[in-house]
Amino acid sequence: MSPLQRSALLTSRSRGERSEPAAATIEARRGSPGQQAQAARTSYITIEGLSKSFGPHVVYDNFDLTLPEGKFISIFGPNGCGKSTLINLISGLMPFDAGRVLYDGKTIRQTRISYVFQNYREALFPWLRAIDNIRYPLRIAGLSRKQQDRKVEELLSTFEVKINLDAYPYQLSGGQQQTVSILRALITEPEVLFLDEPFSALDYEMTLFMREQLQKIFMKTRTTMVLVSHDLEEAVQLADKVLLLTRSPTRIAEIIDVDLPWPRDTGIVTSPRFLEFKSHCLEVFRREAALR
Repeated sequence: MSPLQRSALLTSRSRGERSEPAAATIEARRGSPGQQAQAARTSYITIEGLSKSFGPHVVYDNFDLTLPEGKFISIFGPNGCGKSTLINLISGLMPFDAGRVLYDGKTIRQTRISYVFQNYREALFPWLRAIDNIRYPLRIAGLSRKQQDRKVEELLSTFEVKINLDAYPYQLSGGQQQTVSILRALITEPEVLFLDEPFSALDYEMTLFMREQLQKIFMKTRTTMVLVSHDLEEAVQLADKVLLLTRSPTRIAEIIDVDLPWPRDTGIVTSPRFLEFKSHCLEVFRREAALR
């Protein structure tokens, strides 16, 4: 099992003291849409005093950040500034040297977290069919086959999935494999979904399609999503907030509120308002990238 496949077990964990949550945790209802909306208005991701170094190289030093839950947040910044490192730290994939991370007052271990990797070829289990990759977190959580089938059917009925789910990963296109990865991440009804450059290995046509699919998922579930992207157009198109980072030791250069209406199709990227947001983000990026 590769490191990415081991990390994919995040999608099956409630992050409690036990390594595998009881089935009841997975089965717990998330409340009515009104209750979810209320939670989104009042809950926050709080990062306090976060520090992380790799040998002599300091990436984060006493880093603080507060972000609202129930929003789509993208992270953008100069190469090597620690974008992926940040989501690896706050998702629990990587230990930090100091600080704490809270999700609406709960620790990482107490929060249902899922993660979608950029390398879908290593993230999926090649010996399992697509449908079995999706149901894998439920099997690890101890749900019966009947419970697994019911939850998979509920998930697939919510989204337009035109994939042969009886196929093995090698029989699917890159976009189809990444769709399977996203569905597997959603099967546990995560409170927070992290996405690390999920479309970077796809061609442009498939990238545009996957952006639309991800928007549909976000609009239906209002799951908190945190996206790392190297594509500024993508970062702005998909986000409620764009988090712009400095070079390391990393700080917040600026947080941009993107108040464009949802959904945001491909036509929006040429609109004057979109270009205004993108131009401002690019100005901040150039300023920070020029600093050494």
